[in-house]
Amino acid sequence: MENQNFYAIGLMSGTSLDGLDICYSKFIRNGSDWAFEILKCETISYSSDWENDLKNAIHLSSGKLLELNSKYGFYLGEKTQDFISKNQISELDLIASHGHTVFHQPKNKFTLQIGDGRAIKIKTNKTVVYDFRSQDVLLGGNGAPLVPIGDELLFSEFDACLNLGGFSNISLNRNGQRIAFDICPVNIILNKFAQKLGKKYDENGDFGRSGTIDENLLSQLNQLEFYKQKAPKSLGIEWVNAHISTLIKDQRTEDLLATFTEHSADQIAEIFEESEIKNVLVTGGGTYNSYLIEKIKANTKTEIHIPKKEIIEYKEALIFAFMGVLRSLNLNNVLSSATGSLMDHSSGIVC
Repeated sequence: MENQNFYAIGLMSGTSLDGLDICYSKFIRNGSDWAFEILKCETISYSSDWENDLKNAIHLSSGKLLELNSKYGFYLGEKTQDFISKNQISELDLIASHGHTVFHQPKNKFTLQIGDGRAIKIKTNKTVVYDFRSQDVLLGGNGAPLVPIGDELLFSEFDACLNLGGFSNISLNRNGQRIAFDICPVNIILNKFAQKLGKKYDENGDFGRSGTIDENLLSQLNQLEFYKQKAPKSLGIEWVNAHISTLIKDQRTEDLLATFTEHSADQIAEIFEESEIKNVLVTGGGTYNSYLIEKIKANTKTEIHIPKKEIIEYKEALIFAFMGVLRSLNLNNVLSSATGSLMDHSSGIVC
């Protein structure tokens, strides 16, 4: 069979509000085997207005939220069209957009990622695939994590793939099945405290390194019920507000950063050890937190592999582009073994 080539743009906006990731990639299909090449990528930082709009979306009335859904969809479309024009992209089969998560309540059968895909299509005049999570939630799944399909088909040389974003999540192959789950909050907490010290994030983990671990708080964090639950399982901002915000009293900010970094490292290393992971690919913004990486390494024998910059920063956007390609071919792009849904399925609204 001759190789088939597909060109797609993936759009990703994470809970840590680092910005909009845009990744243009080529995917090569040879039978059941897939390969990829990242061709162009860029992160567009949010203005303070957009950051506030997205951060506070959870508190909006239904009418205002619908308005923001359209407005953000047009924003995504405009930024994507700018990216296409600037890079003179002529070969493009589709745009796949994750959107920005506002609500994630799989137990109540809903999840919401705003950024109307139809608005993206209006601005770009390209096929758009969006809303990848809702179908999985309706099928009884967690609607997350979704990237394991890409880990399985594009990064199979590693025992596991760990993403350090707003939350840390991992996918690994266990007994012939790809399982995946969220481990713990990372940048959604660390960035919040770093901002109190005048930085957008804890660069290199320097604030955390300068703090003192609050052993009592650390113990309370490590004993949270979520960590005892079996996979599949996922986290959202609602969980952070309900279970973590209540534990924060009047501790010094540097000490909170030290404690939460230690907590994240404890939880991540524990998963590595109990799953007997030999090597792991680590991506996401938290990879640049050298203090966090040092803490993880100190707690595990697992070999930590940190790839080149474009994979660290754009792996999720790359995989959403890949999921869009799979959806366009009507191939399964969500694994029930990862999300807990009734079956593997091909998810995403195509317009």
